Amino acid sequence: MLRNGLLQASPASLTSLINMYSKCNQMTHALSLLQTAPQSPNIFSFNAIISGFITNEDPIQGLKVYREMKVLGIFPDKYTFPCLLKGCCDIMEVLEVRKIHGLVFKLGLDLDLYVGSGLVKCYLKFSFIEDAEKVFDELIVRDVVLWNAMVNGYAQVGQFDEALGVFKKMCLEGVEMSSFTVTGVLSVFAMTGDVDNGRAIHGVVVKMGYGSSIVVSNTLIDMYGKCKCASEALEIFKMMDERDTFSWNSILFVHEQCGDHDETLRLFRVMLRDGIQPDLITLTTVLPSCTQMAALMHGKEIHGHMIINGLTKDGKEEDIDDVLITNGIMDMYAKCGSMREAHLVFDKMSHKDVASWNILIMGYGIHGYGSEALDMFSLMCESEFKPDDVTFVGVLSACSHAGFVSLGRELLGQMKSKYGVVPTIDHYTCVVDMLGRAGQLEEAYQLALVSPTESNAVVWRALLAACWLHGNSYIAEAIAKHVFQIEPEHSGSYVLMSNVYVAAGKYKEVLDVRNMMKQQNVRKLPGCSWIEVKNGIHAFINGDRTHPGSNSIYDGLHSLTALLHEHDYVPDF
Repeated sequence: MLRNGLLQASPASLTSLINMYSKCNQMTHALSLLQTAPQSPNIFSFNAIISGFITNEDPIQGLKVYREMKVLGIFPDKYTFPCLLKGCCDIMEVLEVRKIHGLVFKLGLDLDLYVGSGLVKCYLKFSFIEDAEKVFDELIVRDVVLWNAMVNGYAQVGQFDEALGVFKKMCLEGVEMSSFTVTGVLSVFAMTGDVDNGRAIHGVVVKMGYGSSIVVSNTLIDMYGKCKCASEALEIFKMMDERDTFSWNSILFVHEQCGDHDETLRLFRVMLRDGIQPDLITLTTVLPSCTQMAALMHGKEIHGHMIINGLTKDGKEEDIDDVLITNGIMDMYAKCGSMREAHLVFDKMSHKDVASWNILIMGYGIHGYGSEALDMFSLMCESEFKPDDVTFVGVLSACSHAGFVSLGRELLGQMKSKYGVVPTIDHYTCVVDMLGRAGQLEEAYQLALVSPTESNAVVWRALLAACWLHGNSYIAEAIAKHVFQIEPEHSGSYVLMSNVYVAAGKYKEVLDVRNMMKQQNVRKLPGCSWIEVKNGIHAFINGDRTHPGSNSIYDGLHSLTALLHEHDYVPDF
């Protein structure tokens, strides 16, 4: 084209070439072509290059070309402004939007629908509600895109009532909603937890045939998930003909937020089996389920995937999000008892925050490595990190599990005076538990009476367990009065008290406890445990025979029970 002089003869050819380079993300070539063109470029060529930069996520360069265009005396038109406004939104250029709005008014384009829509979107993104409303109200013609901009814009800035108000007004004026209208309104119901109106919009989706849209289905999944309706979210997910990574992330997030960690991990395995490549959002969604289920193999798989795909910095320069992700990995290892791996992750972090130290201290403490936990606490203080309330929960837990009673007392006394941390119910709970484990039941009981833990049933149950461990039915009876009064419906308290009496040989009192349970209509909840075997999580409930290998499991259990009886073992209540 250059050789034959076609660019000089046809300005449209120049614009077409710039568009071609822009769509191929070859903006260097596009800009070079604009600057070396045989004739002066017109507004169409400039619109093409500005649009190219902004579409290819370089709005700063797009604005630079726009300013150069004005210096050359070329005025923008109604096609220039919507694209420019999008670029300003991307980089939050508030002042530039104000300037553009002034020029729009000067050029008489303030009533143009597409320019107005661009201004509305910008002002709503900047939370300039009054400016957005003013532009919207002054527009004579409004299409569904503009209405959608108002609905979605209000929703994004948390003005949910206003978003619904615009939606109702839109319906009253007979504007036919689009799939974008639906997603905007559903996002409002998701945030407000209004599942009934969400279901009504779901009906509209089916009626208007938007159910095949991936975006609409994803939004429905998100809405049902945030309204804690996991089963309905899963039904929509199953009905989708096509799913993208966002679909999988949404359904995984729904189950993780609802606490169904077993199903979260199952769906993650299905996702991998179907050949869907997880992204960082997928992995950070599934990781907490690995932590909660102590699913070490799944956690290692996720960590390995992050490393292989370059999703972790692994010792390189990190930002806040990277630290949060790495803390999540470290927490998973710590909760699964793999303290060596947790410490390796910690050592590789170039930037650490207080939470990083807390995770390691808590992990060592819970798993009985009291000395290591206290060493980390000392190192944390030497590294000029200020301990917080979570740090002391970890340190006091470490003292409790390791039996460092004197040190635990000392640290509780120093919390406020030396470290500026006011002890809370969690800290007193740790110390009461520590004293109880050490057999100092009277001191533990007195501390529980005078500390903020007096109305905390968890503390009293911990003390009750300590009385069972040390065979003290006298203090246990005093403790039972408190815990039965605070939580009369909790079966665990009755079970512990019954075990105390069994250990003391007081079988009449055991029957009294069982009668109390009947009077209170309290039933003992079946015990539940789970283990990770190969690629699956296997859950076991007391008395359950639904597991495929239940026959062999019970055969093994009966053999173990027989051995226990041979050694005069008496089962607990």
